[in-house]
Amino acid sequence: MKQIKKILILYGLLFPFTLQAQNFTKSFLQSQNERKDTLIRFSSSSEFNYLPLTVINGKEKGPVFTIVAGIHGYEYPPIIAVQELVNEINPAELKGTLVVLPIANIASFYKRVPFVNPVDSKNLNNAFPGSASGTLTEQIAHWITGNIIPQSDVFLDIHGGDANEDLLPFICYYDRKDASLQTSQAHQLSVASGIDHIVSYPYTISSTEPAKYAFKQATQHDITALSIEAGKLGTVQSENVQLIKTAVYNMLDHMTMYTTTGRSTKTRAPIILSDQVYIKVPVKGIFYSNFKSGDRVLKGQELGYIADEFGKTLHTILSPTEGLILYKVGTPPVNKDETLFCIGH
Repeated sequence: MKQIKKILILYGLLFPFTLQAQNFTKSFLQSQNERKDTLIRFSSSSEFNYLPLTVINGKEKGPVFTIVAGIHGYEYPPIIAVQELVNEINPAELKGTLVVLPIANIASFYKRVPFVNPVDSKNLNNAFPGSASGTLTEQIAHWITGNIIPQSDVFLDIHGGDANEDLLPFICYYDRKDASLQTSQAHQLSVASGIDHIVSYPYTISSTEPAKYAFKQATQHDITALSIEAGKLGTVQSENVQLIKTAVYNMLDHMTMYTTTGRSTKTRAPIILSDQVYIKVPVKGIFYSNFKSGDRVLKGQELGYIADEFGKTLHTILSPTEGLILYKVGTPPVNKDETLFCIGH
């Protein structure tokens, strides 16, 4: 039994052990001109107790660019885009290393459950830095925090609109004032991506507060980190799959890691949104609105209303600001305190 454990540890398949990060570095980041696929297994008894990992080492040494998709398993365009990317990248043409977690929340993906992992009902996008002795979701977050983030030069977390979210594609990063180099690099990569809208989030947490979100955890670790949001309403849109792929290729090209004909040649300056206002659902009910993501709104404008099960209006929603709808609830049912609208300006 001890020998079996020793073998599993050596190959990075048994969790948790303090040597995991060291073994990951030695096993996966030191080879050249090859791709490795493996499963990282956790201590949960669930059939979904694993995390798929792909590492593509280029023919030449260079930066480590990490891509994570499927932290929410119902966000399909990022997952499909990454599936295609890892099969298109030629290691012989890559300078550096791509570390890819193609579906970070396997249980959510296969069980078609939005937002949370059905094994423990926890949201992986709210679990960082995680816990080695916690539930499956917390173990996954802990493993990514300890093994993936520290090895990354760039950490890209790709999301989309979940089952009920109507979302405008954008790329975003945290404006961390005390890490000007990383913030500047994240901004430059955002511009290089070719995505029309760039969102800059305020960064206010200390070095010891839980970051909750994956790319915020990377930001807290002084890693250049950013996130793409593309896709909506729990379906696969080919245009958003292509948008994600093009953005990644553009960023890799910007870093001189990979050259591709997929690079965007557009010259239009992106729209930068440096402030966001969130409207929360005031009362449970049925949501009616003629607005969609990407629409511009005025302060005080009526955005819709919430009715009860008999059609009686319970609450009228007014915009507290002018700006652009980044995302909104795109399906009728709403629950108190959920995010109803996010407006950028």
